[in-house]
This record gives sequence, structure tokens and C-alpha cells, in this order.
Amino acid sequence: MRKLNTFIITILFTFSFPINSISQNIPGSFADLAEKLMPSVVNISTTQTVVTRSNPFPNFQFPPGSPFEDMFKEFGTPQERQSSALGSGFIIDEKGIIVTNNHVIEGAEDIVVQVNGEKKFKAKVIGADPLSDIAVLQIETKENFIPVKFGNSDKARIGDWVIAIGNPFGLGGTVTSGIISARNRSIGLSRYEDYIQTDASINSGNSGGPLFDMNGDVIGINTAILGRSGNVGIGFSIPSNSAKIVIDQLIKFGETKRGWLGVRIQDVTKEIADIEKLDKPRGALVASVAQNSPSEKAGVKAGDIILEFNGEVIEEMKELPIIVARTEVGKKVKVKIWRNKKEIIKNITLGRLETSEDFKVAEKEKPQTELAIDGLKISVRELTKEDIKTRNLPNQTSGLVITKIEKDSPLINSIEVNSIILEAQKKKIRTAEDLNSAVKKVLSSTQKTILLVIYNSQNQRRYIGIKLD
Repeated sequence: MRKLNTFIITILFTFSFPINSISQNIPGSFADLAEKLMPSVVNISTTQTVVTRSNPFPNFQFPPGSPFEDMFKEFGTPQERQSSALGSGFIIDEKGIIVTNNHVIEGAEDIVVQVNGEKKFKAKVIGADPLSDIAVLQIETKENFIPVKFGNSDKARIGDWVIAIGNPFGLGGTVTSGIISARNRSIGLSRYEDYIQTDASINSGNSGGPLFDMNGDVIGINTAILGRSGNVGIGFSIPSNSAKIVIDQLIKFGETKRGWLGVRIQDVTKEIADIEKLDKPRGALVASVAQNSPSEKAGVKAGDIILEFNGEVIEEMKELPIIVARTEVGKKVKVKIWRNKKEIIKNITLGRLETSEDFKVAEKEKPQTELAIDGLKISVRELTKEDIKTRNLPNQTSGLVITKIEKDSPLINSIEVNSIILEAQKKKIRTAEDLNSAVKKVLSSTQKTILLVIYNSQNQRRYIGIKLD
């Protein structure tokens, strides 16, 4: 189980509600439901061989992170040891097909599942997907098992009762209850995040186990907890509707086949929405388009704002990758785009993410020059061929590298040194003169907001809206 560091703030409130109305909605007992579901939940234990090196100088101890620590380890004697891990899973087919988290079985040499706290069986991996943290296993036996079925996670509401069954700390057959605390959570663990948050107690070992609704249907796969150590009442589950698409592909193909647009996107800020005359910040802003991608072939351009995909409205940027990924490869979809202050429609035939390639283009060498941009209170130099090679940028990249940012610069809190300015006001920037000219036009306008396109220090293409007054 991955650990996340966070600050915990507890606030207590007192409310007065009619007691009778609340008590009518509280289950008298979860016993019948738990008894029915327990045979379908499994405990998973894995082992793998880990190679370590002993300290050749045991009398010398170095602090963690010391360069001497790693140096002396290189001279140590290789030693093998068995590492074990525990997790949970659930049966979805009477033939013994099991769903769990990828991180539960990743790197495992042996996988053993225990059904209902009784029989143990070996299992093999049918398919695994690190991006969604989902894995599918097959029990190696001819016995039949009791499966559970998936429910509709889209119908799950905040406040609904749920129960979790799993193997926390190796204590198999543990049942906990709670409610759905929130929906559509992102916590920075994976590329496709749309977690259900629950206060049902989830701890290390619960990973891969099911989150059930009161009908006994699986509406989530318990994946992560939030806290300094152990559960603090905040657990996260992969919604069943998202998981089922991945699971079906893993069973059918042994791998995933996700839809691919070929765009890098970012949030639409209030400043960008104002510049583009969009009614409010919404949609996904196209920061760049991959060469020979489905989007490029359909005429999508950097600076476009994707408002709808295949009939689904995009309110936040994070929604688009999830929707695209679950769409069938090769499907022709309608994409509604905001461009030049009006809506247009593009028909795009989706590619496959897993076989896509980043765009690569060629560019000639640029001489190095350093100049001040007074209107922005920064210093810049032109991009060189060496910069492009060192930072592994597309070969035709042109722009200005920021070498200094003054403390009173309007960019001080938005852009960092070594970022590359690619565009200003939707025009390519090749020289300091280009940028100075763009800044002067903005300062003489009534809006006084400049739209920059940059590569940040991590080489991510970003749109930045900056007020200059």
C-alpha cells in the first residue's frame, strides 16, 4: 500500500436532526450481507526473491542517503532473501477468475490465494495494468467458486452505506462498514483517477478487495488510504464502471487497449477563459498535438479547448483522459471544440494509446543570445541545438530560455528559470524582439493579459495567462 503524507485537520460540529428519520435508514445489521459475500473474497499472499548486498564494513554506519552508504554496498556480498506481501481480491467468475490491485502482485514469483479463510490455491496472472492499478488472476484448479457481480458505480451517491471485506494486516475475513464520503477524487497515484472516497476502515492488506453496496454488488476496488500511518478514515476505491472496462480487456486480450487522441492537455484557468471569451473555465485546453496522431489528422490545433467528447461534456480537464481511454480503439467520435471564440466540430478516429509514439520533428541550430525583456522583468536567451538535445525536445522547437526572473516580475509565481517561452498571444516566439513586441501590444491594450505557451523545467508544454498591470 502506497503511503501519502498529509496534514490532518479535525473539526467537530453539532447538529440536531429528527432521530426517527435517521434511524430508519441505518441498517440494523450487516451480518446477512457479510455472510453472503465472504466466500467470494480472497486473501492474496505473494513472494519474490530480493537481492541485497551485505555491508563489508559492519563497524561503520552511515546515515541514510549518504553517498558512502551506496558506495560500500557495491562491495558487499550479494544475498538473496524472500520478500512477501499481503493483499485482497474477489472472485468474479465461478471458474476462479480474481480481481485485485496490480501493486499487490507486481513482481511476484508465487501467488497464493485463500478462499473464505479455508483452502489455499496457486494463482497465475491473466493480465495486469499499472496505469489503473488493476490485475486479473486465475486460480489454478478445476473447482468452482461463488462469484460476485459488479454494480453501477455511477449510481452510487455520497452518503450511501458501503461495506469493505478484505485482509488487513493479514487478518483475513475482516468486514468494515461506512459511507461514501466523496466522488471523483484525484490523489496523484495514477494517470486515470476517479476514485470513490469512503470512511469504511481500510488498511494495509485491504488493497485489491471489494467495496460493496447494500445490494451486495461491487461498486469499487479498494486501492489507497490517506494518512501518515494506517487508516484515518479516508480510503479510496476504483469505481466499478471504470474498472470493468479494464478487467474485460485484460481477460480478453491479456492487455489493455485504450483510446488515444494524441494531445497533451491542461486546465482552463479563469484568465485563459477570459482571453478566449469562454463563458467560464471549463473543458480541456490542448497544449500540444502529437505528429501523425488522430487529433492532428482531424485538424485539432494547440490552443483548442475540448468541450465535449463523443457526446459527453468535459467540465474539468481530468475527465477527458478517462473518457477517451474507455472509448473503443478505431471508433469515430465527434469532438466539440472552442476555437477563435466559437464552437466547431471535429470527427476523430481514435488510435490506441499503448502503440502510440511521441511526435518527432527536425530543427536547425540557433545561436545563443541573452537579452532583457523589460515588460516582463526577465532575461532570456535563444534556444540552441544543444538545449534541444540535452532536454530531449522536438527537433523543430524554437523559443526563448528564461535565464533570470526579477523578484517583482509578474511571472515570479507562475514560471520558473529554464522554462522556454514558445508563444505569446498565439504567435510563435523566435527572438527577444518577437516577445518584446508582443508584450508592448498587451501593455497598450485595455485587457493587459498576456497568453504565453511554455515548456516548463520538466519539458511539459503549458499555457499561462498573466496579468501585466
